[in-house]
Amino acid sequence: MRILVIEDDTAISELICMNLQAAGYETEAIFDGDAAEAALKNEESGSAALALVDVMLPGKDGFELMEDLQRAQIPVIYLTAKDDVISKVHGLKAGAEDYIVKPFEVLELLVRIEKVLKRTGRGREKIVIRDVVIDLKEHSVLKNGEKVNLKPMEYELLVTLAQSKNVAFSREELLGRLWGVDYVGETRTVDVHIGQLRKKLDFHDVIRTISKHGYRLEDMEYEAMD
Repeated sequence: MRILVIEDDTAISELICMNLQAAGYETEAIFDGDAAEAALKNEESGSAALALVDVMLPGKDGFELMEDLQRAQIPVIYLTAKDDVISKVHGLKAGAEDYIVKPFEVLELLVRIEKVLKRTGRGREKIVIRDVVIDLKEHSVLKNGEKVNLKPMEYELLVTLAQSKNVAFSREELLGRLWGVDYVGETRTVDVHIGQLRKKLDFHDVIRTISKHGYRLEDMEYEAMD
């Protein structure tokens, strides 16, 4: 699944691409608006699932690129330092799916990407990790072809970790995202569910404990299927 990263700041572009690749995406970095316009005429760029676009670009700016991106039927998330309401409204009314103000957390970016891909019908349908297949459409998990019975929160926790491979989540982040910000239980709840996932899927060396922080899913054989 290819994502265009149209960003003129090299350091930011490299950071975004590195994290997207770690999460299982292919990336294509483009550093100015005119180059982006030319790339969109290329068949490979035109098949991208999503574009992350900086507003303030050399050449054509991000707003001016919207017409080219819409013609190529590529959903857009704007990434920009312009946090005024007028710019946000302009970007969203022009057709952007989302608008993220810099600086931003990588985890937030990955979550928003997944939501946009799902909303636009481009989300992953299956995630394969070793001998485990997570079917996002059927909400089922198979190991060696056999169905694994997971409780609802175990399944949601597995999907959260699998969709953001190599991203470390704190226990508090997982609690807030899966159990809700008003959840009054202890972070031990996360540990118990992680323990069950490791046991049921034999993921003892796949779901790693990050000391004094939380958990991360690691797997060099990871594969995402459209």
